Amino acid sequence: MPPFQFIERPTPFNSKGGQTLPIFAVTPAHIETGTIDPIALDWAKKAGYKAESGSLLLIPTSEGHLGGALFGLGTNPSEHPYITGKLARALPAGDWHIETAPLTANRLALGFGLGSYRFDRYKSEKQPAGTLMIPRDADAADIKRQLAGVFLARDLINTPTNDMGPNELEAAFRGLAAHYKAEISVISGDDLRHNFPLVHTVGRASADAPRLMELRWGKKGHRKITLVGKGVCFDTGGLDIKPASSMLLMKKDMGGAANVMGLALMIMDAKLKVDLRVVIPVVENSISSNAFRPGDIYKSRKGLTVQIDNTDAEGRLILADALAYADEEEPDLMIDMATLTGAARVALGPDLPPFFTDDTDLARDLMESSIETDDPLWRLPLYAGYEMDIRAKFADITNAPAGGMAGAITAALFLKRFVSHAKSWAHFDIYGWAPSERPHSPGGGEAQAIRALYHHIRESVR
Repeated sequence: MPPFQFIERPTPFNSKGGQTLPIFAVTPAHIETGTIDPIALDWAKKAGYKAESGSLLLIPTSEGHLGGALFGLGTNPSEHPYITGKLARALPAGDWHIETAPLTANRLALGFGLGSYRFDRYKSEKQPAGTLMIPRDADAADIKRQLAGVFLARDLINTPTNDMGPNELEAAFRGLAAHYKAEISVISGDDLRHNFPLVHTVGRASADAPRLMELRWGKKGHRKITLVGKGVCFDTGGLDIKPASSMLLMKKDMGGAANVMGLALMIMDAKLKVDLRVVIPVVENSISSNAFRPGDIYKSRKGLTVQIDNTDAEGRLILADALAYADEEEPDLMIDMATLTGAARVALGPDLPPFFTDDTDLARDLMESSIETDDPLWRLPLYAGYEMDIRAKFADITNAPAGGMAGAITAALFLKRFVSHAKSWAHFDIYGWAPSERPHSPGGGEAQAIRALYHHIRESVR
């Protein structure tokens, strides 16, 4: 059974064997020393080809037909481990294979697949693309499941809110569950009021009802892995309304939900020996006569009261109820992912998502998995000295500390208040967006940290 796909797309790979055209992936040293195919070398020298990183040179046959291609890796191929993503976007339509390349087979194929992604659902014309034969020594099944997870996250984030509101996100969630025969439950609307009051509070102003979605898969007795994702399908900021410029990317505010769904896909498709649970609170932070207000105070599922000092700090509110709920079953590992704070972007930029945990062993293992998969992560501290900043004058805690400093840390400390029983917990403050093209991505909605997390979880249950 092929992995679940939210948007059907042609495969970036082929299996045509000898009917494919050759690609010679080369460094400048290969050109200088002449250690490549003589015909390709002759053409490269005539064309003045320098094998710069990401450069492509098409090679003709003696009859003037397309005969192959040279792809430049630059002087330091390890600097861009997924440089073949550029190859995926540069190749003309046709079927290709790598003839020579000083790269590992898995990196070569995964990079090509990641870079082949296109979100053209709303384009009238679809551009044809080249396909690549997966090297025989690559783990084709694992590469395809990782691509499916990444593409699912990207597709969900890229889809505009008119086609990806709470109802549509639930439909995608149900599709994922059905594909892997997982159990699913959804609580929505006023049924949330008693047990998930903060989810109800944030989402009640929208025409689409708020909801709490839950998926269960795997076998009881295996390691209990729980994933929690922020599902704000659009964030106006509420009554503390955002300026227009800040709303342009708010379709991506469900990026945490999209990423945990992509990670869940990888786990289920690999049939890992885990007891998997996915919890996603889903809302649209809208404005109407019943929208929650600055100054309101609400009791959370856990019993802590929260003072609303800014309605634009809504993500941590819905996560608070979801984390408290997920935490009650004492998971061995609980991961939450959220497009939570601009402070995290200021600190580390769009490409390096921070994570927070008190578990030093987990932090070490995650960093090792990050390096192994070239999926960037960086640990930031749950600095107890800032606990005083989340205290509120009239309630237990505030959702928006004054002063604006250490915003990513104080948000993480807020969430920590709702985690008491999980044996290990980590919070990921992701951006979920690539502002510009990267070798492994054409830009737009992005999966962040889930390949590293998949690697960590897979290794932990072997």
